[in-house]
Amino acid sequence: MEVSSKILVRESGHRVHPHLHRHGLVVDVEVTEASGNAEREAALRLLDRHPSRDRRTLAADKAYDTKQFVADCCERGVTPHVAMNISGTRHSAIDTRTTRHDGYRVSQRIRKRVEECFGWGKDGRPLRKMKVYGKRKVAFLTTLTVGIYTLLRVAKLLGPPQPVPAQP
Repeated sequence: MEVSSKILVRESGHRVHPHLHRHGLVVDVEVTEASGNAEREAALRLLDRHPSRDRRTLAADKAYDTKQFVADCCERGVTPHVAMNISGTRHSAIDTRTTRHDGYRVSQRIRKRVEECFGWGKDGRPLRKMKVYGKRKVAFLTTLTVGIYTLLRVAKLLGPPQPVPAQP
């Protein structure tokens, strides 16, 4: 998602923390200079910042369906649940060993929640049109916006506060 002509905002590697991700909570955020593979590189850095001994999955769109990215994920012990990019003579880097599982279909459905955060941030909020310049300022504003969104999501997940019984 481009915020300006030069700055690209990227959310955490999908499913860095599976329990939180399924609820639409953002684990990490990174701002990078826009380039042809900035999103994939940022996703790998985000995975490295959140190491885990448990097997993890990473849901992503077609832009991540490259042999190198899939290999890099597997090297980190992460199963890439990326959307298959099959068009014309192109073959996907993901094979049926991954796509045959129910978890793959769930990941593809859940990954859309990542975009909800950015949609919220653009809806009359700071991510709609950056009013600051420089990577550091854009990173601060993005982190602040995503943090507020995450706090609102936590409040919704917790539900309404329970009334406290009156003391006699």
